[in-house]
Amino acid sequence: MTPLITTNQLQTLLDSSANVLICDCRFDLARVSAGREAYAKGHIPGAIHVDLDTDLSGTKTGTNGRHPLPDPDDWAMTRQRLGIAPDTHVIAYDSQGSAFASRLWWMLRAVDHDKVQVLDGGLESWKGQLDTAIRSPAPLGKKPKPVAYQGLVLVDEILDNLASQRKTIIDARSADRFQGQNETLDPVAGHIPGSLNRFFKNNLEGNQFKSPEILGKEFSGLLANIRPSDVIHSCGSGVTACVNLLAMEHAGLGGSLLYAGSWSEWCADPGRAVER
Repeated sequence: MTPLITTNQLQTLLDSSANVLICDCRFDLARVSAGREAYAKGHIPGAIHVDLDTDLSGTKTGTNGRHPLPDPDDWAMTRQRLGIAPDTHVIAYDSQGSAFASRLWWMLRAVDHDKVQVLDGGLESWKGQLDTAIRSPAPLGKKPKPVAYQGLVLVDEILDNLASQRKTIIDARSADRFQGQNETLDPVAGHIPGSLNRFFKNNLEGNQFKSPEILGKEFSGLLANIRPSDVIHSCGSGVTACVNLLAMEHAGLGGSLLYAGSWSEWCADPGRAVER
């Protein structure tokens, strides 16, 4: 299944009476209640709200990053609570460059749930009416089987890679944060040594993703002859990295990996190397 869906395709899907669940993933790192407030003011009809902090993240320990992944059993329970059955076609959207929607997309794909797409252009691309009715999820009667995340890289593998350089890290943060300037979210500025930088918003033209052809040329220019399977995506806390990963998938460059702990986990240990 292609990672993106257009509004016209979504409308056709809804008209077909398919088993579709629309997930409004809007969130604001600076004000965590903003996403739910925006959902209450207006959302695509039938959508439920999915929250980065409470639904798409696990328990923070102080050393595992700002948005650690929930363990597989907790993620299975969340899917049960949200009503995401194995045959549910999930459509995710937000209004922040698809950053939070892409996180849900990756988390489902990583546990073998292939029927998931991100609405290209987010809420801004939706031309229909908005709804203000708060829709509660319809929980499943049975918890899905917990599945270990596929395509996930852990911090020890990043440490090993510093010496081996077998894989290439792409950091999705803005250029200034990557370079160690204007850091406002994490206590240490800089990036993992040897990383390349591609700001996640560079995948977009306006609110929509660039064409597969343009993205393919841009990523090929960045990576030269590096295979997608040798690419690890990182960012501040494992969220916007998913946009770069989705963009590569959209360009036909599938198989890259995610370091979900990202910079916020990496810099929590003062013994780990920092590059600026």
